Amino acid sequence: MIIDQHLLDELAAQAKASPRLRMNLNFHQSLDEKCHRFLNALEPGTVVAVHHHPTKDETIVVLRGRVAVKTYDDNGEVIERVVLCHEEGFFGVNIPKNVWHTVECLEPAVLFECKEGPFVPHEEEGILEVTK
Repeated sequence: MIIDQHLLDELAAQAKASPRLRMNLNFHQSLDEKCHRFLNALEPGTVVAVHHHPTKDETIVVLRGRVAVKTYDDNGEVIERVVLCHEEGFFGVNIPKNVWHTVECLEPAVLFECKEGPFVPHEEEGILEVTK
């Protein structure tokens, strides 16, 4: 599969039409695979719940658009905020395991994400409630 402008445009159109304002294109064949690699198209208004992966690092690279990535301490206080934007020279982040984080779409964006599998649905303790 070639990752080109046409593929990004198609995925972005699907995200725009989705009630969640985002759409994944998985490169892994199964949620049980050891490595999850995927494109994630996001539209403004998309805010991923603050969450962490207790045993998995996560890498996010912006292919186009702008997103804000925030990390938090266990009390819900922001540790760091970075805006990823290819044109501005901020290409991605690597989030270590067990670090609370969120992604907010500022402009239509397509991200490449990679993390260890298998997929484990977030349990209640996997989501952090923040007031900020």
